[in-house]
Amino acid sequence: MKLSPLFAIGHFIITVLFAVFARLQVNDIDPAVYHKPSSLDAMLWFSFYLLIAALFVVSVFRKVPPSILIVSLVACVTELIMTGPGFIENLFGDDDFSMTQVSMSAEDPRVELTREFAGALIAFSAVLYLLLMQLKIEKAGGQLPPASREG
Repeated sequence: MKLSPLFAIGHFIITVLFAVFARLQVNDIDPAVYHKPSSLDAMLWFSFYLLIAALFVVSVFRKVPPSILIVSLVACVTELIMTGPGFIENLFGDDDFSMTQVSMSAEDPRVELTREFAGALIAFSAVLYLLLMQLKIEKAGGQLPPASREG
């Protein structure tokens, strides 16, 4: 897959962003911050974000198999479905909307579920972008069409 230098730089910036997201998951096992933290949950989120970062690195050099992108999209949608109720409760519930509460408690998991929903939505958008970009490149014969090289 041939990307223009501008797109390659953009993909590396997105890679760094998701690597930072992965690194931020390490604090999810801190009992001072989270009520009964789950190491498994933190590891899954860490792996999830790291996978997306890796997809963007690979996409600079070669085509990512569509099956991997589709499985990644399914993982994103699954997470959106699982965290959506907490996001909706945070948005429309009786309590004020918040994403900045210092800690998550078992009594009020809305903040963490909202953060996870946002992360899954960002991840879904990124993976969908990769899939659509690859389809566009494939349709154009292996290179970005001239209109896409500008921006």
